[in-house]
Amino acid sequence: MRRHRNGALALGTAAAVCTALLAGCSSNARSTGSSAADGATTLTFWGTYGNGGNKVQTDALNKTIIPAFEKAHPNIKISYIDIPYDSLLQKLTTSAAGGKLPDLVRADLGWVPKMGALGVFAPLDQKMSDFQSLAGKTYPGSLATNKFGGHYYGLPLDANTRVQISSPAALKKAGLTTPPATFNELKAAASKLKAAKVSVFADSGLQGWNVYPWIWSAGGSVTNADQTKATGYLNSPASVAGVQLLADLYKSGAIPSLIAGDKGATQTSDGLPKGTYANILDGPWMIGIWSGQYPGFKPRYSPVPAGPGGSVSVVGGEDIAMTSASQHQDAAETFIRFTQTADFQLAMAKTGQMSVVTSLAGQEAAASPELKPFIKQLGTARARPSVPQAPQIDTVLQNELTSAFQGKQSVQQALDKAAGEIDPLLTATH
Repeated sequence: MRRHRNGALALGTAAAVCTALLAGCSSNARSTGSSAADGATTLTFWGTYGNGGNKVQTDALNKTIIPAFEKAHPNIKISYIDIPYDSLLQKLTTSAAGGKLPDLVRADLGWVPKMGALGVFAPLDQKMSDFQSLAGKTYPGSLATNKFGGHYYGLPLDANTRVQISSPAALKKAGLTTPPATFNELKAAASKLKAAKVSVFADSGLQGWNVYPWIWSAGGSVTNADQTKATGYLNSPASVAGVQLLADLYKSGAIPSLIAGDKGATQTSDGLPKGTYANILDGPWMIGIWSGQYPGFKPRYSPVPAGPGGSVSVVGGEDIAMTSASQHQDAAETFIRFTQTADFQLAMAKTGQMSVVTSLAGQEAAASPELKPFIKQLGTARARPSVPQAPQIDTVLQNELTSAFQGKQSVQQALDKAAGEIDPLLTATH
């Protein structure tokens, strides 16, 4: 699902627009919010809930959630404008440079560092007196996506993560009854499944979304805590071991060529229900996809196989941000607080948007039992580097690791080179 995995990929083009017109981003733009004749403040809220024609989410927002907020806050009106995902980032940057910005934005988590660095989003930790209280109630991995340069430019709004999803029929071909729970179990299952002509694992690339769970679960890391250096972290023994696990399985024929960029290979969304692949990592959106495309498929969901660092996955989702241009920031803060309540979070959870508030996990799981594995995994899920140059980092990883999987260099050499290329990218962001 592009929007959760690769939202930052669109940043390159959009950032060029905003950087060229940086003065406009920080000072010239004005919000489109307004004050009505009756004294009520109207906030403009841009988002992508209707992306792909998702009428369920837009209806929940416009017919239930916003009316409930406006009833509780009669002096504030919300004008929600749904914008296609592929257009929203570009619209933000061009509006910041020469037009009018909204008061509030539902932003892909990959956009927040860039927009914060350019002054488009306001630092909520400086604006909201209760920011720390609100932040402490959210999943740490989701919260971290909002931090850049020592400040938080948003709060988590909705979340997702990847868990291990397995085909019981594929496992059964090799006499297996349970998915692999650890790195060692994954390796042990590989030869049995290969004999049954089934791949033990499959994935569609070697970017951060794909490899970070293995690096973190191996006990490795991507950067230092300040996100200013990759060398010594991304290429540490533990990080190398996490990627080496996949590389070894790939070279043994236990992982298909899809992971190394073979566009003709069977996609994971088809290979798992067809029994070609035994295990994949993917998100909660697959529940709906398979119910329509493969209604008879009953997958099994379990944590990412654990290594020396435990079972750690990668966080995805969206954040809520307030623009620096908003002329109604007190009212905007009021709506942001509302998005962190059970009334907002649980109503959106019913439409497939996982809650970011940890105390609501039990209620969310009771209402949507199919989300239980994802809710549990969110407890350890981590954020990808929350820096403006995140798309370039993904490109470096994809290029260097593909070369390693193709046998042109070792995994250690690939991560040494990747870390060396990523270091100046991180330095450039601070």
